[in-house]
Amino acid sequence: MAAFGVARSRCGLINSFRGSFGVLAQVKYGATPALAPQSHVQRVCRWYSVSHLSVKERIEKKRKAALIGGGQKRVDAQHKRGKLTARERVELLLDPESFMETDMFVEHRCSDFGMEQDTNKFPGDSVVTGRGRINGRLVYVFSQDFTVFGGSLSGAHAQKICKIMDQAMTVGAPVIGLNDSGGARIQEGVESLAGYADIFLRNVLASGVVPQISLIMGPCAGGAVYSPALTDFTFMVKVVDFLKLRGLKIPFFICFSGVAHRAFENDVEALLNLREFFNFLPLSNQDPAPIRECHDPSDRLVKSLDTIVPFESTKAYDMLDIIHAVRAQTHTCTAPLVEVITCFLCSDRRRTGLFRDHAQLRQKHRGCLDINSSVKGARFVRFCDAFNIPIITFVDVPGFLPGTAQEYGGIIRHGAKLLFAFAEATVPKITIITRKAYGGAYDVMSSKHLRGDVNYAWPTAEVAVMGAKGAVQIIFRGKENQAEAEAEYVEKFANPFPAAVRGFVDDIIEPSSTRRKICSDLEVLASKKQVNPWKKHANIPL
Repeated sequence: MAAFGVARSRCGLINSFRGSFGVLAQVKYGATPALAPQSHVQRVCRWYSVSHLSVKERIEKKRKAALIGGGQKRVDAQHKRGKLTARERVELLLDPESFMETDMFVEHRCSDFGMEQDTNKFPGDSVVTGRGRINGRLVYVFSQDFTVFGGSLSGAHAQKICKIMDQAMTVGAPVIGLNDSGGARIQEGVESLAGYADIFLRNVLASGVVPQISLIMGPCAGGAVYSPALTDFTFMVKVVDFLKLRGLKIPFFICFSGVAHRAFENDVEALLNLREFFNFLPLSNQDPAPIRECHDPSDRLVKSLDTIVPFESTKAYDMLDIIHAVRAQTHTCTAPLVEVITCFLCSDRRRTGLFRDHAQLRQKHRGCLDINSSVKGARFVRFCDAFNIPIITFVDVPGFLPGTAQEYGGIIRHGAKLLFAFAEATVPKITIITRKAYGGAYDVMSSKHLRGDVNYAWPTAEVAVMGAKGAVQIIFRGKENQAEAEAEYVEKFANPFPAAVRGFVDDIIEPSSTRRKICSDLEVLASKKQVNPWKKHANIPL
């Protein structure tokens, strides 16, 4: 019976085909059937055409809505505040027509407090994400859109950011975040908090894998402040910026906490400088330091350096003069009122990181290393080491800053961070002692004892436990002829020979030959390979 049922159904199918072919035959030979009902195929084709057209219209409508964010009124309000929109910032940061947006149609999923209404849903939500190129080099970027719910972070917002961060780590490309957000979206409750945690995890996992840069271009409130704090570099726009933790506004221009590395006057200046800064960074920890063509001769002598250090050891001079003299192209990345300068520099063709004591601030702290300079320097050295960037260190340090304030603040622990960073680094390390290298600061500042590859001293260098006057007061306490004793101490120790005869510096060089020496050494050290003992991770004194 079952076989009979199958056979009958097959016969019915064949008869239906015969009927269809019969109608086609009548039309073919000019005979019009009395009744030709509309076929099922025709009805399906008409429905598909109408439906397909409707989808295309919806796609275009959604795209147009996404391009204007929270609406033209809010865009105009953003412009009145002197700020660019999220998309305008991306277009200015990236090369023309290189931006490939992702998740333009993503919308939030909140259904509480009227958020499920169509008027409260915006394609792309409150962040623009995707990838593009800066001077032809790949980069992933997200730009928070203040015109949509004040740029507040929803679950969908966090999902979009996490997606591009995962992709960046997969392909080995930097991540740039343009922050302009009022914090967590209150309507979503714990889901927005979970979104922050997801982003924080990506920040940590990406650390040391790909460079991460944050540019604060508006409010950065609540939990949102910790993501930029976890990135490698944080820049800010002066006029409109403030970080807000627990509701307290802290204008950047009166805050020198070291949270940000540099501040700019407006969005345009910040984005253009960020494009330039990006040129100095490798794409990932698998890439070497960037190399570009350089027309400045590597063997150029810099005669101005022969007279840059004052004869009087207590007189200050500007470290930036030395940097600008030896560099071919440089980009400083520093904060004011800190005792060291950190910057990226191109001395020949290769990008290098430069660490320099700021002796011009000697009137304030006498050029000593303090808590802030130690922390700043340690983080910079570790970044360079993580991304294969050679480190050049100029030394003129009379020691660590004494005083109860520094002791209470933990100068020993913070100073150990800088020592740890230099000792751990395996990238090429070149050190030049320009004047003072006293006490523990001599050891810490990339000395030969911390695996410095090449260590030079200028004729003006003084490598000693302490300055002559203090040493004489201890050694010859209570004795007469203190002036003669001080002169004797200077003759024996306040010069580069004690270190040179012991091999602690490789050569005593004329200051004018510094650039030539650095360029030659970088060429040789380009093939350096050094590995630390295996460990899960080191325990740096945080």
